[in-house]
Amino acid sequence: MSRISKNVILVVLTLTSSAFLLFQLYYYKHYLSAKNGSGLSKSKGSRIGFDGMQWRAVKKFIMLTSSQNVRVFLIDPLILELINKNFEQVKNTSHASSTSECKVFCVPRDFTTFALQYQLWKNEEGWFWIAENMGFQCLKIESKDPRLDWIDSLSGTEIPLHYICKLASHAIHLVVFHERSGNYLWHGHLRLKGHVDRKFVPFRKLQFGRYPGAFDRPELQQITVDGLDVLIPKDPVHFLEEIPHSRFIECRYKEARAFFQQYLDDNTVEAMTFQKRAKELLQLAAKTLKKLGVRFWLSSGTCLGWFRQCSIIPYSKDVDLGIFIQDYKSDIISAFQDAGLPLKHKFGKVEDSLELSFQGKDDVKLDIFFFYEETDHMWNGGTQAKTGKKFKRPGSGRSPEEENGYPLQYSCLENSMHRGAWRATIHGVAKNRT
Repeated sequence: MSRISKNVILVVLTLTSSAFLLFQLYYYKHYLSAKNGSGLSKSKGSRIGFDGMQWRAVKKFIMLTSSQNVRVFLIDPLILELINKNFEQVKNTSHASSTSECKVFCVPRDFTTFALQYQLWKNEEGWFWIAENMGFQCLKIESKDPRLDWIDSLSGTEIPLHYICKLASHAIHLVVFHERSGNYLWHGHLRLKGHVDRKFVPFRKLQFGRYPGAFDRPELQQITVDGLDVLIPKDPVHFLEEIPHSRFIECRYKEARAFFQQYLDDNTVEAMTFQKRAKELLQLAAKTLKKLGVRFWLSSGTCLGWFRQCSIIPYSKDVDLGIFIQDYKSDIISAFQDAGLPLKHKFGKVEDSLELSFQGKDDVKLDIFFFYEETDHMWNGGTQAKTGKKFKRPGSGRSPEEENGYPLQYSCLENSMHRGAWRATIHGVAKNRT
């Protein structure tokens, strides 16, 4: 009897859910379409270009997301650049005062790219079903969640990464952003599985998905563009500047597990306290250099710890960063001192082997090595504080004896120059691997 009751309840819930979805679809077709669709095309059909496929596809997509309370925002580089050129004019435009010409969403192209934050998406399956009933052909790209790779039992869990919804000849690329610890957003690589039709859309033209990416969490604002209300980053210039440097590189979780199987992790109070202080120092250094507009990467032992064991080496006792000498700024010392990090050592000169050392809390030191480019190689200088000996070598500011037998290769420097490397080290090391 109990089993029968459970089956009845399950059937009732299924029917109720289906009825709700049908009602949403009916509501869209008979209310939203009449309110925003046919009426808009009749009253504004004479506008130049407003009958273009691109504009109609974007309009229909916005209507879909609005009816489902899905908070998507525009990240299409071409569109954001066009908006930014006339930002003040666009920002102050309303439906009533919008121009009679379609200037942005009618530009010929294959895709228009939007994004959403996955944790705010409440009805993914329902949205997908309604989109297809509205005429969109949708492709869903999933892959394993890298935030769970540190946990063997959960490493195969898949999450949605990209949606591509095509309407006639135009496609909407919906990039799914996921939260990572440290208050930044991450999107995954768009990898096509064997059964996917490669001719569905011109995938190679996609701006997002060629590799995983990381972005600052953007503040959003609503504007009206070509008669359509859209959300865009409040600072579109900053978002556009992030795109070329957004590539995210995961640390090597499997190799790190293998390392700790051979060499036990140091879980003493002293080691964990140092790692916590080192991460705080790295965060402060990143914030200070960002204000100065100075590019940097993880160097020496800090880079080695991230690359080898997804962590900060507990016995290193310092944090190491690298900067190209051409990015050096004269106010870099004063900026760090204003941030509460007094200068401890200054070795070399700007024109040769410059190295700066700042004192953090509890004797945790920040070392900044400046890298110099020659015709066919790159090097940085280092000076031993006790002896005054100087070294000139690729990728490190320490003597070979001080590296404890672990030579640092160019791959460490190259990998860590991407945004994901220092973010992974700042926010994803030790026991916090999300």
